[in-house]
Amino acid sequence: MCGIAGDVRFDGSFADARAIASMMDVLAPRGPDGAGLEARGPVAFGHRRLRIIDLSDKAAQPMVDPELGLTLTFNGCIYNYPELRAALEAKGYRFFSQGDTEVILKAYHAWGEACVERFHGMFAFAIAERDSGAVVLARDRFGIKPLYYTEGNKRLRFASSLPALLAAGDVDTTIDRDALHNYMSFHAVVPPPRTILKGVRKLPPATVRRYAPDGTFTERVYWRPPYERRAQDANLTADDWRDRVLDALRTAVRRRMVADVPVGVLLSGGVDSSIIVGLLAQEGQRDLATYSIGFEEANGEKGDEFVYSDLIAKRFGTNHHKIFVPSSDLMGALPDTIHAMSEPMVSYDNIGFYLLSREVSKSIKVVQSGQGADEVFAGYHWYPPLADSDDVVGDYARGFFDRDHATLARQLGPQWLADSDVSRDLVAAHLQAEGAATPVDRALRLDSQVMLVDDPVKRVDNMTMAWGLEARVPFLDHELVELAATIPPEYKLAQGGKGVLKEAARLVVPHEVIDRPKGYFPVPQLKYISGPYLDMVRDALGSQAARERGLFRQDYLDTLFADPVSHITPLRGSELWQVALLEMWLQSHGV
Repeated sequence: MCGIAGDVRFDGSFADARAIASMMDVLAPRGPDGAGLEARGPVAFGHRRLRIIDLSDKAAQPMVDPELGLTLTFNGCIYNYPELRAALEAKGYRFFSQGDTEVILKAYHAWGEACVERFHGMFAFAIAERDSGAVVLARDRFGIKPLYYTEGNKRLRFASSLPALLAAGDVDTTIDRDALHNYMSFHAVVPPPRTILKGVRKLPPATVRRYAPDGTFTERVYWRPPYERRAQDANLTADDWRDRVLDALRTAVRRRMVADVPVGVLLSGGVDSSIIVGLLAQEGQRDLATYSIGFEEANGEKGDEFVYSDLIAKRFGTNHHKIFVPSSDLMGALPDTIHAMSEPMVSYDNIGFYLLSREVSKSIKVVQSGQGADEVFAGYHWYPPLADSDDVVGDYARGFFDRDHATLARQLGPQWLADSDVSRDLVAAHLQAEGAATPVDRALRLDSQVMLVDDPVKRVDNMTMAWGLEARVPFLDHELVELAATIPPEYKLAQGGKGVLKEAARLVVPHEVIDRPKGYFPVPQLKYISGPYLDMVRDALGSQAARERGLFRQDYLDTLFADPVSHITPLRGSELWQVALLEMWLQSHGV
């Protein structure tokens, strides 16, 4: 896990190494263990390194293979690199390092762009071909590893974070009106390729893009699993599906133990992280480090789930660390948390992951985490109403959207409202595409391939990598997701959601963490805004920069300030925090 950056010229001029250096300075927290820069003619790559696999300098990046004529900068981890290396050695390839980086280089030479289809892992990388002058960008199937870019003036720049591109300069920082519509509709999710800034885009997940020396490019999506039933599965029982899910999850967890440093677990006490701990214990892990975080309660809402994380830690004998954050510490850490975001993210647990990662990174470099289970196994409340839906777009919008287009027209400054209901149109296009059998299948496909990427996945990457901590997410193992996509929806919707996963979990963890109300990462101070938190958001939204920008109508802001606690979105978020967070993020990054 690392940070990558690049500058590519398409006009025959030299790449800008100083721009790379500026981007690498911003990316330093992602890779505190080393830095490298490789510039040759129109192409320059940069890399910040977090040493996880092959701790020697032989695995340093950017990695150049002069014999093959390839240069690589890579962020992520390829879990099956030992098997791929063996296959490549059988083809006659020789290796000078022991890690996964060189395996990507050789795999690309052997199998071309199709090499990504063989990778089990999370990755974003760029490869420069010396002889053809082409540059190839690629991103993993779920976009676990970020890849932002800017284009223009016969130049491409890319980086692991949006702020890194801002540091390099020459970026159009105008607010993208369609992206703002998405942000306000999807609780801060802005699906790719857009970002909140008009001049910055992001490579979609499961995409390989090839740039020719003149700047033209071609791209393809290399992974689109069908969300349909298979004839050979027609006679499978609920127990059969349970066993298949457990076997696939066990494999996913085992894969994510590959490292030359210890691997721990972020343990919330929910079923998702608990089953990861249980499976690791069954795999024979000893002295497994687990970590939980809690906050003060507010407005009668509890701020931790320690009772459940303690239960799991005791059952499996982990080396457990409980981190309690008093309100004073929470307030002090918010500015740095917001600054660590590649894009504005409104979910309360950003601060939780930020502070948890700060403490975890003091003793460990790699953790497994439970993100993705709800989107893969139907854990959210908007899935059951879709079971008998004859209007999947309308029913999904009613359950998922923060507000509709008409409401948004009363809240945004008139110059910032998109020309049409772009968010509903985007959702409709995804939900109505071929390859999903039922309304529930269509929603799960949308959430796992679009909404997941720019909410929990991005959140965990940004907050952990702010402290040089690598987070691995076994529920996003692509083979596990391919299996889940074939499971009949009724098995996933059972037991209030995630039924088949809960049945698998019963074979591993205590029922107390399964048969309980669904929990969220509780940070009640940011849901029920008052006191110093209210002062902070009032200052941000009343600043000269915010007034000049005019993103929101003043009468809407006045309504929110008059009674912040009463304005909660359908997904239990604070409307005031949502609008203030955007403005605070923009100001934090000098926009």
